[in-house]
Amino acid sequence: MHMFKILLTTAFCLTALVSPVSAEYPDKPIRMVVGYAPGGAADKLVRPITDRLARVLKQPFVIDYKPGAGAALAAELTAKAPADGYTLHITDSGPMTILPHMRKLGYDPLSSFTPISMVGGGGVVVVVLPSSKATDMKSLIELAKKDPKNWSYGTSGVGGVGHLAGEQFKAAAKINIDHIPYKGGSPAITELLGGHVPILFSSLGAAAAHIQAGRLRALADSSGKRSSMFPDVPTMAEAGFPGFDASIWFSIVGPAGLPKEVMDKLVPALTSVMKDPEVILAIKREGYDPMPMTPQQTAERIKSDFELWGKTVKSANITAD
Repeated sequence: MHMFKILLTTAFCLTALVSPVSAEYPDKPIRMVVGYAPGGAADKLVRPITDRLARVLKQPFVIDYKPGAGAALAAELTAKAPADGYTLHITDSGPMTILPHMRKLGYDPLSSFTPISMVGGGGVVVVVLPSSKATDMKSLIELAKKDPKNWSYGTSGVGGVGHLAGEQFKAAAKINIDHIPYKGGSPAITELLGGHVPILFSSLGAAAAHIQAGRLRALADSSGKRSSMFPDVPTMAEAGFPGFDASIWFSIVGPAGLPKEVMDKLVPALTSVMKDPEVILAIKREGYDPMPMTPQQTAERIKSDFELWGKTVKSANITAD
């Protein structure tokens, strides 16, 4: 009996030591942090991805919206979360490659995260109401120069590609109009539709349905090539700004130091999901091109764009104010 107690105690101790290590990831719901309000491009992109990831990983995903500060709040929350694979984040080029050059943040985009994969990328679109006197970029500039106090432009937040594109446009057009940042693409669209801001530099995904329905007029696309969704909308370069190219991308990251056993589950799962026809369709529906990448490729893209936008922010003297 004494020997049985010793064996039982030993077995219990070994179980206590082994169980946490051998527990298969994931064994509970996974949180996906979104830095913008519901209804924006990030939200619409991540939902079909998490729906399918939940099936592959056999655990539900909980969408956690943390809008504000140009999505920096969500990025900081993710950076400070435990590196256990249960907090992931859909981020974009704004808080990862632009905003860090404009203000002090609670994270380092190059060392505070584990890159997992890119999702999709494309340009932002300059949109106005159909009733606007601005019918193209040329007329917009003329109107803004005549009456700059009555013209301003909105974006999804400070430090995003929309903000950078707007400031680049101001410098190139030699106009001085105010920047009105919102907490995401959806609130920005609502304000434009309500007549509270005259111009919006919007993600194509947030504006697409409104453009198609005739509720908004697209004047130009900020990327280097025309959108396949709206091939009749000229690029900014074609609209009179040679060399103008401001593109946005979205990626999935986790906190720095995700364990190998977690990455060994997440990377193949996300690679499989990114090949799903419905996910590809959802990305294209938002006006972006799918761009799945390995963790290494994702890290390299973040680093190269971080360096590129840093030079642009400095040379254009763009600030977060």
